[in-house]
Parts: sequence; C-alpha cells; structure tokens
Amino acid sequence: MGDNSADSAAIYLDLLKRTLTASIYDESSWIYQEPRRPALAGVKQPLRFAEDLARYLVIRGLRRRSVIAAKVRPYQESVRQEGRDWPCFGYTMTGHRRLENVQMCVQDVLDNDVPGDFLEAGAWRGGTTIFMRAMLKVLGVEDRKVWVADSFEGLPVPRDECDGADFSKIGILAVSLQQVRDNFRKFGLLDDQVEFLPGWFCDTLADAPIGSLAILRLDGDMYSSTMDTLTSLFDKVSPGGYVIVDDYHSWKSCRQAVHDFLDARSLTPEITTIDWAGAYWKV
Repeated sequence: MGDNSADSAAIYLDLLKRTLTASIYDESSWIYQEPRRPALAGVKQPLRFAEDLARYLVIRGLRRRSVIAAKVRPYQESVRQEGRDWPCFGYTMTGHRRLENVQMCVQDVLDNDVPGDFLEAGAWRGGTTIFMRAMLKVLGVEDRKVWVADSFEGLPVPRDECDGADFSKIGILAVSLQQVRDNFRKFGLLDDQVEFLPGWFCDTLADAPIGSLAILRLDGDMYSSTMDTLTSLFDKVSPGGYVIVDDYHSWKSCRQAVHDFLDARSLTPEITTIDWAGAYWKV
C-alpha cells in the first residue's frame, strides 16, 4: 500500500470511528429519560427543544408512544473518548479508546498472520463489528469473517445474584437483527464476510460453525454471558490472538467471570487496561 493509500485508509478509519461513536454530532449527547407527563394530544405552545420535540414526534406518529424523551446535555469529547455515555444515536458505546484497541489488535494479528476470524459477543447496534469489517476491507483481506453474536433482544434476565444488575427491561439495549444488518448495509459493509449468530450465548456459541478466532471480543456484561462466551470460544482463539473484555473494569460480575474461568484453567495472562471499562490480553 503506497503512502497516499495508507493516508486515505487512516483518514477513512478515523472518520468511521467518529461516526460510529457519533462524536461528530453534538446532539448525540442527549440522554434518555422517562417523560414527566403524558404526551399531549397536540402542540399548542412553543416546543422546549429536545424534550418537547420528542413528545411532538410521538404525537405525530413518527415514534411509538413507548419511546422515552430526550433531554439536552452538553457534548463532552473526553466522555465520548472513553465511552462513558450512551450515545442517543450512533452505533457503539465503546468510545474511541476501545475502538482504537480493536484497531491495534486487528492490525497486529494481520501483520503477524495469526489465523482466525473476528467475533464480538454482544454487539448492540453493531458498531464495533462494523469497524472490524471496515478494517478488513481497507486492508484487502478476503479470507476472514466477522461474526456478530447477540440475542438481538437486549440483555437476559439475571440467572442469579452473580449476574449483577438487571438490565433486561432497558429498551435501548434491544436492537433487532434486521436493524444491525441494516446498519452494516448503510456503511456498504454487509456481505458474505459478515456472519450473524442470533440468540442467547448459552444456546448459540458452543455449536457455532467457527473454526478459529484471531480476536474474541466480549461485551456481554453479565457473569453468565461472559462465562458462556469464554467456555464456548476461548479454545478457538489462536496463539497470538486477542481476548478483549469490554466491561472488565466496569462490571464486577464480568470481571469475576473472567477470573473464575482463568483460575479454573490455571491461566495467568497479562491483562492490560484499555480505559476505565475495558481490558484485553494476548493468548
């Protein structure tokens, strides 16, 4: 790849990171909240920007009445860099630092010919896997796949107290398979190098038709989801490949599952911190 091509690829990937994290839109800092009063039958007063605008959209039938309203807060670059907020729109919550970690890991396994595909378990709107597929396309790699594993129904109900908080009722976390496919399509990246594994991890990962993995990225949050993913897929990660855990620092239950799994196998990898939430290690 010549210098001009390399520069163009770097510019494209940087712009893609900003787009996937919605960092180029100040409005992406709006937060979700429950409406303080029922939606009005009509608008007979000036709109109070985001909150009343959201209600107006509900009234006009452009959104279902179950949609919660948006409230403005200032956009903070440092917050989005570390993925400390949930973008009102955008395609990933990981922030720039964790996407940069994905970029580093992908580049390293390609440079060192580490065999295997890439998989993320817990994809939300698909942003991180869209970025993985974009890197393969930019670098002209045609012999690897990106696997998108998700319930496409949000988080499960906790199995027990080890799983931590119950996020199963949070609607923003439930993104359908069709929507994620459409998100890939929007970026021109939906093709036969992208595979989807819909369903709960305990039902889908163990028998998934995956040969080997160069990158295994976990974003299942909960103890059981993390343990199910590691139990089913860790042995498929090639030497020199990476295991990335999105919520290693931010979810106690996730971190506990990682160490229970490693301890059971007497494994002591050097776990490296990415940011306040994520960590990774090289196999």
